[in-house]
Amino acid sequence: MPPGDFEVRDHALLVAGTRLAEIAAARGTPLFAYDGRLMARRVAALRAVMPDGLHLHYAIKANPMPEVIAHLARLVDGLDVASGGELDRALASQTAPARISFAGPGKTDAELTAAASAGVTVNLESAGEMRRLAAIGAALGRRPRVAVRVNPLFETRQSGMRMGGGAKPFGVDEEQVPALLAELAGLPLDFAGFHIFAGSQVLGGDILIDCLRSTVELALRLAEAAPSPVRYVNLGGGFGIPYFPGETPLDLARVGAALTEMLIPARQALPQAVFAIELGRYLVGEAGVYVSRIVDRKVSRGKTFLVTDGGLHHHLALSGNFGQVIRKNYPVAIDGGIGRAPEETVDVVGCLCTPLDRLGDNVGLPRADVGDLFIVFQSGAYGPSASPGAFLGHAAPVEVFLD
Repeated sequence: MPPGDFEVRDHALLVAGTRLAEIAAARGTPLFAYDGRLMARRVAALRAVMPDGLHLHYAIKANPMPEVIAHLARLVDGLDVASGGELDRALASQTAPARISFAGPGKTDAELTAAASAGVTVNLESAGEMRRLAAIGAALGRRPRVAVRVNPLFETRQSGMRMGGGAKPFGVDEEQVPALLAELAGLPLDFAGFHIFAGSQVLGGDILIDCLRSTVELALRLAEAAPSPVRYVNLGGGFGIPYFPGETPLDLARVGAALTEMLIPARQALPQAVFAIELGRYLVGEAGVYVSRIVDRKVSRGKTFLVTDGGLHHHLALSGNFGQVIRKNYPVAIDGGIGRAPEETVDVVGCLCTPLDRLGDNVGLPRADVGDLFIVFQSGAYGPSASPGAFLGHAAPVEVFLD
């Protein structure tokens, strides 16, 4: 189990002070349980070491549960969305439109119309999108607020997903940005600034600091071609969390100190700009668990299998089919056995008729029997909304938010 996160009492897990077994008995399994106290603790840790005045945004793609969005909206400075559906959820949280930004390629005219009507910031992904939004804004009698999403030339080394560098569907290539800004100056759009997001799930402090430094430097260069003073710079995110053996937590204090130094000259050069970082997984990933119940215990040719009522249809990343090249086990436990010495090595599988439905390979666990709860940590991000929930027609998982 990841140390220092969830409370454990008598070898059993508590979520926001409530025993997991009680939650499962009341709500059923499989379920995702999210601890709002841990999310608040993570935001407070960021505030303590990040530069004064740096805005924290929550990228709700990581976990779009309405209760999670509403909780974090009270703690952070803005919300980032990537679809019309996410925009609806962000607005439903009573977050002011001025605190919402909308990114993502392939925005439809309906989504651009909704964004312009609501008054959120649209992160432009292409020249074509810019022209469509300008026409939509003119038809509505509005001047949509925009930021240019930039695809930088540099890449983030050792990132889980590389969002910048090379040919990408995301953003405008940095070498094309000056020409786009020149055209934007003649359109009925309210230019705010830039959105630069180079990569995600970075654990190396040096790598993340280098990426942030390159991002800040790029924003300052591009600001020279801006049609009006830059008021907003989204530096992206990429803060990673440890999932697998050998991974260590990000040195947050070191990153915060380096970013504080970077922003001193940046704020002098762009005195009207608000700088922001957008974080999704880092705020919620370690605050959630996925819980399934063991429904069968069997031995096949000498190997013991624990079969649960959960599976990859709820938690695709757990099966290794969401960005992993070689599948690795998430940290797992048996409720009631947390902290006890392993007694057996087992494979834990889900209920789906596919060999891909693997929840734990050759896992050392205390003895587990039918009826016990199998816990998967680091499950607060990219769970149900990132998984093939309709596969084989099983019911959706329960989601529980406790604070």
